Amino acid sequence: MPSPTDTPALPGRLEQRLPWLFAALLALLLALAAWQWRHGAPLSASLLELLPAGSGDALLQQAEQRVQEPLNRELIVLLQHPDEARAQALVAELGAAWQASGLFRQVQWQLDADLPALRRQLLDGRLALLPAADRRLLLEQPEAFVAQRVQALFDPFQASGLLAVEQDWFGLAARIQQGLPGAGRVQPAADGGLLAERDGKRWRLLRAQTRSDAFDLDLPLNVAARVDAARAQVAAAGGELLAAGGLLHAAHGQQQARRESAWLGGLAAGGALLLTLLLFRRPRVLLALLPALVGSLAGLSACVALFGQIHVLTLVLGASLIGVTIDFPLHYLSKSWSLQPWRPWQALRATLPGLTLGLLTNAIGYLALALTPFPALSQVALFSSVGLLGAWLCTVCLMPALLGSQPLQPWTPPLRLAERLLTLRAALLQRLATPWLLAALGLFCLGGLTQLSLKDDLRQWVSSSPQLLGEARAIAAITGLQPTSQFFLVRAADQEQLLQRQAALAERLDRLVAAGKLHGYLALSQLLAPAAEQQRLRQALPALAAAGAPLQALGVPPEALQAELAQLQALPAADIEQALAGPLGEPWRPLWLGATADGVAALVSLRGLGDSAALATQAAGLPGVQLVDRPAELNRQFAATQRSAVQLKLLASLLIFLLLCLPFGWRGAARVLAISLLAALAALACLGWLGQPLTLFALFGLLLVTAIGVDYAIIMRERVGGAATSLLGTLLAAVTTWLSFGLLALSATPAIASFGLTVSLGLVFSFLLAPWAAPTATETQA
Repeated sequence: MPSPTDTPALPGRLEQRLPWLFAALLALLLALAAWQWRHGAPLSASLLELLPAGSGDALLQQAEQRVQEPLNRELIVLLQHPDEARAQALVAELGAAWQASGLFRQVQWQLDADLPALRRQLLDGRLALLPAADRRLLLEQPEAFVAQRVQALFDPFQASGLLAVEQDWFGLAARIQQGLPGAGRVQPAADGGLLAERDGKRWRLLRAQTRSDAFDLDLPLNVAARVDAARAQVAAAGGELLAAGGLLHAAHGQQQARRESAWLGGLAAGGALLLTLLLFRRPRVLLALLPALVGSLAGLSACVALFGQIHVLTLVLGASLIGVTIDFPLHYLSKSWSLQPWRPWQALRATLPGLTLGLLTNAIGYLALALTPFPALSQVALFSSVGLLGAWLCTVCLMPALLGSQPLQPWTPPLRLAERLLTLRAALLQRLATPWLLAALGLFCLGGLTQLSLKDDLRQWVSSSPQLLGEARAIAAITGLQPTSQFFLVRAADQEQLLQRQAALAERLDRLVAAGKLHGYLALSQLLAPAAEQQRLRQALPALAAAGAPLQALGVPPEALQAELAQLQALPAADIEQALAGPLGEPWRPLWLGATADGVAALVSLRGLGDSAALATQAAGLPGVQLVDRPAELNRQFAATQRSAVQLKLLASLLIFLLLCLPFGWRGAARVLAISLLAALAALACLGWLGQPLTLFALFGLLLVTAIGVDYAIIMRERVGGAATSLLGTLLAAVTTWLSFGLLALSATPAIASFGLTVSLGLVFSFLLAPWAAPTATETQA
């Protein structure tokens, strides 16, 4: 053990230069951070950025982006008031204000249809746009087709349409109007507004689409503020407002992450500083927080430099870095209990090997996260690894100079407590030998592991607002508008084959709708008939005219029917682009992907999915039809990554073992590593005993438990300043680190809470087991 006389009182030439060199490096880091933040905070809230990239198929990626866009940009608002006129005025006032705000590309609260264009498209598309069921009836039973038309003319609810009766004697345009899938339960009001009715309440609908998506950092917060203001305004007027959209969930996630990163980091830093001030009783020891601040800045700058921005989830997890990095200065501050007179440079030299080993083992634990396919963990790995390096450099290069040469006399009762704990441990080992304690711990671990369950779900990665979820469910029930992220991608050689393949898929989806497993879907085959089918309809028109006697009996002139027949036969065949160009094609436009390298492609979107498992077999046997279920794919990746996490843990343990062999030899390295692995196993067993599932984030938390546990074991093995001083230093490190990770367990985001709980449990066992890392009598003699 070094003594105060082993080193000169004044620092050497290198130690005089180190603070200035680090100050220059810190100035460069501050300049880099200022440049990175020149346009505002480079933060992101996109959940998609945290997830693994999908297939390398460019068309599939385009399709996924097309489906996600409305989910990320659209906002649906329902407004109701006992006074219908007041409701109409409120929704119009709200819509006009939002449209003028500049946040929204489009705000719709009433029908704004181009009626002449609609009529023109109906006239030109009477054959091409006729629904499949009506096409079959016309082809197979023209007499029944005409009979139904006659009946409809006497039905006041069916007789009215966009076209006058004399323009549509056979009723083809009327059938198109009635047969096209509607927008859920939303109906036009007499005043042009959009209405939905449920449980005796009439709701006005407003739909808004933003100019950018939900992951533009400022946009969700601005939209959420407008929704809150509108809700308050409507409530003050005696009405009720419901709102749903990915923008609101993104805003909630941002607000939650910012609050948590602030209070988690603040409490961790504040607790560590109070503890440090209490123990060392000198205001200058508060500088121990400086390495944590420098480390956080370095990690933040590294993430922005590599990824272009940093995710708010990384900031929350990064708040735990404060508890780890503050351990560096505490390691050599704690030596003041035994190294007297205490001098910063002398204490640093004595603890530098342990500090460096701790840096490397912790970095291995964090860098193992970077080998996973999840960008979320890669960001955390980079942030933490660079942060550890920055904190270590600050501790080694700058802290001794800042602490100065004034004497440091720590509070002595904690040292006496550490000595008492070592005495109690020795007495325990005399009554109960280590093998028996190890057997008891083994039984504890075995019992906990048998109760452990696996669980991973994408919903664990975000904190959900019960109010937002409740309003989204209410809106879906009222309007029937329930978009999903699952869809079908259909590829074909040409448009004709595409429509045929979509029609085959639609038959299967219709059975799901009838069984209540799916509320609805949109496919281009619902809008447009294949060209061959249009030709068959054209050839069947004479038979339809021959069956027109019931219409003539009503007084329709035969020449009028013949004129309409001639118009229908002269209609050209329509293709997908022509059908989508008209106003009727607006709901289907996002589904058309257009020409590809192998032909054409389009989507089939789903609405109100009740049983996702039922989708898996719908594409079976249909060429060119592919189900895209990103949530299910991610859950499969979660399971695969859980298996790879075990391999990563073994790899990280091997690297740590090889590193420890350098100072401790293979026996000492095996002892130190075994203790940290046992701490991780005990933490895993605790999850089972507590009834907590093993999640992906918990597994990677175990990687850190191993790395941090090795750090504690190194301190106890080196015993710089004596066993009691080392135990006290380990206890201080454990408490400050536990402050950070323990607070993470309180996070509202399940994934973060799981991570924090696992690491916190591991820290407890790491401290309790660390004394066993001390060299045995055999190793000491060797």
